[in-house]
Amino acid sequence: MKIVFMGTPAFAVESLDIIHKSHHEVVGVITATDKPAGRGQKIQYSAVKEYALANELHILQPANLKDDQFIEDLRSLNADLFVVVAFRMLPAVVWQMPKKGTINLHGSLLPQYRGAAPINWAIINGEQKSGATTFFIEEKIDTGNIIDNVEVNITENMNAGELHDILMTQGAQLLLSTLDKIENGTATAKPQDLNNKDVKKAFKIFKNTCLIDWTKKAQEIHNLIRGLSPYPAAYTTLKINDKEFSTKVFKSKISESEQLAIGEINTDFKSFFEVGTQKGNISILELQIAGKKRMDIKAFLNGNKNNTFQIS
Repeated sequence: MKIVFMGTPAFAVESLDIIHKSHHEVVGVITATDKPAGRGQKIQYSAVKEYALANELHILQPANLKDDQFIEDLRSLNADLFVVVAFRMLPAVVWQMPKKGTINLHGSLLPQYRGAAPINWAIINGEQKSGATTFFIEEKIDTGNIIDNVEVNITENMNAGELHDILMTQGAQLLLSTLDKIENGTATAKPQDLNNKDVKKAFKIFKNTCLIDWTKKAQEIHNLIRGLSPYPAAYTTLKINDKEFSTKVFKSKISESEQLAIGEINTDFKSFFEVGTQKGNISILELQIAGKKRMDIKAFLNGNKNNTFQIS
């Protein structure tokens, strides 16, 4: 089939790559416009654009998906199917265009975790499994008829970055399988239950989402830390002597030591740094003080011998 691929971040590149290397033809790649980034404000290409350039694929970067010229250019590609992976919401004039429809790869087991951050929220909420789903796009986001899915187990200490990489690979394989089913007419599409009150949402992650509340249980805090690691990262305020520092926490474990008071710190200044919660203690394993490099707890304690700590 002739495919137009739409995506922006690294997560989408694996899917584009597997389609490009298959017998299907990628006739166009739609990705975000170039943006200045970093201190030097240098123009930065999306990960998908970098791949498309390296593989000499036709690229379109519309600022407005309803722009008449873009719609004309898109229609001229005469694609059989549009494929969307980690892109933005499409107007009906776009997703209704191809004769075989527009499909999306989503990083959850729909209908669970519709929305912007399904990988993060699955871990934050302590789920033991996640997955990826292919579905036909309809008007409301992530609500279209499901074609297929793949399940992935979430282990006790798996973080969002690790789950992201697993779903990136397995999702790409699922997507190619879905394309082949659509091509040979064996794909089935099952409607989602839009009235299911037990469906959990995957809301966009904001800064206040990332703040660690030490009055919660250790398991909840551990899930938050790994669900936001490595990006955007859970954070807390750590007071070292008389100075307060915003501190990101990337890795933790639940400690089996004697219960500490909420926010109480226990450390040997060598190898462990524990914080009390409502139920259980959290052992911080990797952190980053504002303005400094990310480090493991041994390196942090080595540089802070005999200092006093408070956390909030």
